[in-house]
Formats: sequence, structure tokens, C-alpha cells
Amino acid sequence: MEGFIQVTTTTEKKEDAERIARSLVETRLAACVQIVGPITSIYRWKGRIETACEWLCLIKSREENYEALEQAIRSRHPYETPEIIAVPVTAGSRDYLDWLRGEPAASCAE
Repeated sequence: MEGFIQVTTTTEKKEDAERIARSLVETRLAACVQIVGPITSIYRWKGRIETACEWLCLIKSREENYEALEQAIRSRHPYETPEIIAVPVTAGSRDYLDWLRGEPAASCAE
């Protein structure tokens, strides 16, 4: 299978998630971004246990776009250390993967 990935990131505000998602799709770094939330995140940050209400972005893309995708998220993300995690797509419906395959890859000029 060719290299597809799902990248996740979270934001504090829905507006930030929507802004990041729209930008990634407009620049063709992502074929689709789903925004889920609000979700509750519990994590350790700077020695304290924190609880936050966040919005989860599920970003569908090609593996070859990862570096530019990470850079684009970082440049638009308000967090000091945003979650940016990519997992490979190891299987999927043929129709969906055909659609994803049909989306042009981003150019390196991003």
C-alpha cells in the first residue's frame, strides 16, 4: 500500500482547530480533516496534572506530506508544544483510499 497517514493534533479552541484544518486542506497538505469535540484531556505539564477541554483534529494525508504538514501545524498552532502524531494507515476501504489517492500531493513550495 502506498503511504497514507492520519495525523492528530488538539487545540483549546474550536476556532483554532477550524483555522488549522481549513489551511491544511486549502494548501493540499491534507485531503480531509475531521474535528471532534469537545474532548477532555488529562496530562502532566511542567510538573502538574492538568485537565483541559480540547478539540481533536484527525488529519488524513500522504506520508510524503508529513514534514510540510508538521511545519504548517506548528506555524499556525497556539500551543507551546502541540501534539502532532502521525500513524500509518495500514488498511482502509478501497473507495476511500482511491479518493485519498486522487487528491494531489502538496508541492514543496508550502
